[in-house]
Amino acid sequence: MPPLRAWVAMLVIALGACASTPPSAPERSYAGRFSAMAVSADRRDSVSGRFLIEIRGQQQLIELATPVGTTLARIEIEPGHAKVTDGKLLGFSGPDADELVEQALGWRLPVAGLSHWLDGRPDPARDASVSRDGEHISEIRQDGWIIRITEVSVPGQKPRRIQFDRAGTAVEPGVSVRLLIDSPDQSP
Repeated sequence: MPPLRAWVAMLVIALGACASTPPSAPERSYAGRFSAMAVSADRRDSVSGRFLIEIRGQQQLIELATPVGTTLARIEIEPGHAKVTDGKLLGFSGPDADELVEQALGWRLPVAGLSHWLDGRPDPARDASVSRDGEHISEIRQDGWIIRITEVSVPGQKPRRIQFDRAGTAVEPGVSVRLLIDSPDQSP
């Protein structure tokens, strides 16, 4: 039988092999509060709570929770793939994050361009129009959304309050989302 030190060494090696690498720190992160409302001809839904958004290169993690911390949705986005887990722990995966969110929650939320819009700029890979208030962008029209930056933080001039609106259609409700960013990341 091997000595006790040998067993301990083997156990440490085995446990080390099983350990996963902790995720890297996000390049940008945002936390705050949100309220969202979807209105159609026969229905009105609303939800509010807290959000956390972490961006690591082209990967995004969006967590939505009620004011008391119950998970509403967890959205993971990377190029060509997205995964949405709803509050009942049902998972949806596929190539389009916006469509998956609609499947999970019942209506669209502005997630595809969010990593750019949170910084007060349009996604450069897609068509957009912008309005300016002096040197800063005050409104972005992109992907069917109107994004209004209604307050900026100082210093850094990053958006602090953002209003997202999407007009309804015959098959989709109109959606309005408000974000209040409590802790905007001040990195470039």
